[in-house]
Amino acid sequence: MAGTNSERQLLAEGPAIILVEPQMGENIGMVARAMANFGLAELRLVNPRDGWPNERAQATASKADHIIEATKVYETLEQAIADLNFVYATTARERDGYKPVRSPVVAAETLRAKFKAGEGTGILFGRERWGLTNEEVALADEIVTFPVNPAFASLNIAQAVLLMSYEWMKSGMEDLGDVPFQAIEQRPSTKDQLFGLFDQLEEALDARNYFHPAGKKPKMVDNLRAVLSRRAFTEQEISVLRGVISSLDRFTRQSPRGSGSHPRSSKAPKEAPSDDSSGE
Repeated sequence: MAGTNSERQLLAEGPAIILVEPQMGENIGMVARAMANFGLAELRLVNPRDGWPNERAQATASKADHIIEATKVYETLEQAIADLNFVYATTARERDGYKPVRSPVVAAETLRAKFKAGEGTGILFGRERWGLTNEEVALADEIVTFPVNPAFASLNIAQAVLLMSYEWMKSGMEDLGDVPFQAIEQRPSTKDQLFGLFDQLEEALDARNYFHPAGKKPKMVDNLRAVLSRRAFTEQEISVLRGVISSLDRFTRQSPRGSGSHPRSSKAPKEAPSDDSSGE
């Protein structure tokens, strides 16, 4: 599976994800996958419609086996949250009552603080069709709701879990600008390398009478160089571009590279580097 790496640390912590009467095994599996993406590991099910274990949940979990295999099943919501100290209920609808309503960011920060303090925490998610009942929301300490289109506020259960799992991961990051990997560092090209590209491209175009009429050639050359000078190329990028030009010089559409036909003679500068970035 792309993006999985069994040799790296597996994050497995945080609040319990509690699904109340989930209906489809596929949704449970996608919930497990979303949890695994962002380091959550504890999944609790309250009276799942199709029973447990569920083969379709296993199939759609995309190797989040550590979550599926450790999933706990309860008959009632009260049993599922009995050992927890603090619980959020997710809902997209306004509810009558006096419970504080939090954004996902605030909820994740609260959960992170309570987790660090050693408290047991959880997040409730309702049924696919109609969510949580008022009685079930009443069992939670606070409500978390998502900033969504008010005219289209319904979220798939796996989407809702994904959003909260993502916010949980962010709440533990020291720098929100951090990324798991960086682009490969490349050396910037020298001006001499850029001038070599200019010369090769202009020679190739000149051989095809691109600069026509002749009186407009200086301006056309200026425009071409301005386009190629708008950013700082790396050495590798210069090599790629010159390889492309060399290939266009040497091969025609009728006699492409690898066809066995003799390449046509090239007037490209002899010092042009040989680049094999054309795919062969």
